[in-house]
Amino acid sequence: MIPLSYAQSRMWFLDRLGEGASYLLPLAYRLRGSLDRAALAAALGEVTGRHEALRTVFPETDGVPRQVVLEPATSRPDLAVVHLDEDRLPAALAAAAERPFDLTGEAPLRTTLFDLGGDTHVLLILLHHIAADGWSQEVLLRDLATAYAARRRGCPPDWPPLPIQYVDYTLWQQSLLADEDDPASVAGAHLAYWRDRLDGMPEHLELPTDRARPATVSQHGATATATVPADVHRGVLALATAERATPFMVVQAALAVLLTMVSPAEDIPIGTIVAGRTEEALADVIGVCVNTLVLRTDTSGTPSFRALLRRVRATDLEAFAYQELPFERLVDVLRPARSTAWSPLFQVLLVREDDRTLVPELAGLRATEEPVASNRSKFDLSLYFRELQAADGGPGGVGCALEYATDLFDAATADNILRWLGRILAQVVADPNLRISDVDILTPGERHELLTEFNSRFEYAHVRDGRSTTSRNGRDG
Repeated sequence: MIPLSYAQSRMWFLDRLGEGASYLLPLAYRLRGSLDRAALAAALGEVTGRHEALRTVFPETDGVPRQVVLEPATSRPDLAVVHLDEDRLPAALAAAAERPFDLTGEAPLRTTLFDLGGDTHVLLILLHHIAADGWSQEVLLRDLATAYAARRRGCPPDWPPLPIQYVDYTLWQQSLLADEDDPASVAGAHLAYWRDRLDGMPEHLELPTDRARPATVSQHGATATATVPADVHRGVLALATAERATPFMVVQAALAVLLTMVSPAEDIPIGTIVAGRTEEALADVIGVCVNTLVLRTDTSGTPSFRALLRRVRATDLEAFAYQELPFERLVDVLRPARSTAWSPLFQVLLVREDDRTLVPELAGLRATEEPVASNRSKFDLSLYFRELQAADGGPGGVGCALEYATDLFDAATADNILRWLGRILAQVVADPNLRISDVDILTPGERHELLTEFNSRFEYAHVRDGRSTTSRNGRDG
């Protein structure tokens, strides 16, 4: 019997609780040109044949799930074709991207081809996160392009065999953690580090919300977007270079400043995602290898932003060095106060995304990314950012997408959070020695509004102008 990896176990459990829709990964592409449907269907079969994770189901034995890898011949995905008009596409895409899988008997890959007439199609590839992660998506699209080109020529793809499959990774992970009681082992050392690092951390971050927190998270969400200007982006890069840090660390420190200003907290846990592919053999494997790290950020003592960034750098480098311990195992060991009202250990996620847009390079077709509406949020706040490139190759700004729980926040609040984060970044890259207590995120007009409209959840008493809840210097952010 093949056990589930720790990440798979969590997703299987959440799926059983009815939260599976939050762990669906839709990839949609508009295809223009002469599409060979037979070659596309055959190529999808080749990809599932190559990657066992895409043809794995998760039945139970005595209440315990296990991995069962289906034979390639019996698990080729059905390329469903739907004919519709352009104006019906967004709703049809959103509905197809929300349709859950039956993980006990259905392979975690589903494909739909929307025929819009003429030479225009939209291909939806829907994955369950139990079988794939962000890295896997790039592998899938690359292999799909190779297989499609080969099948158009009437032959199978000529690719080298994979050194391992995902089940091998699962068994390796199980063996790694088998000796966690030995302090000299990798698992023992990692577990000891995280126990010490997260000791005494608050059970949840108290954010001022627009509504009372419901007893149970619904994972209903929406997304706000904004772009930090190119000149601030250049400042972020310059500061990161000067401090031997990364742009991620600069944004993390700025986000910690913001969370400190809008909450009573100075102990700020922020989650992030790492690829988890520390072994070269995993580079071309489809499967869920990602891990979640908790970056505990200390903003106490009114440090300068430069000093805070140095704290963040030290914390992050340590955390990345101890990334092998699965987050799910960490939760099991630490046993934080569990609540259906918030996620364990952290409620704010920060992720740096690659600037590249993932599109399949299908022979004879022009493929562009097609947006798929999403109304999910796994955490209170999830900030995804990517560094944009200008036409001349230089810094083009920082694109930010804030996924927020609509049970807690209004759209206007999410917009404000992004606006304030941009102002913090602008001030601290202009003067890294500025104390975080002197950062000002409010314009005079906003300050007046917050002072007079006490019914706002982000009233002035909650938005700390530095350390004070009274007006300081009226400086415009």
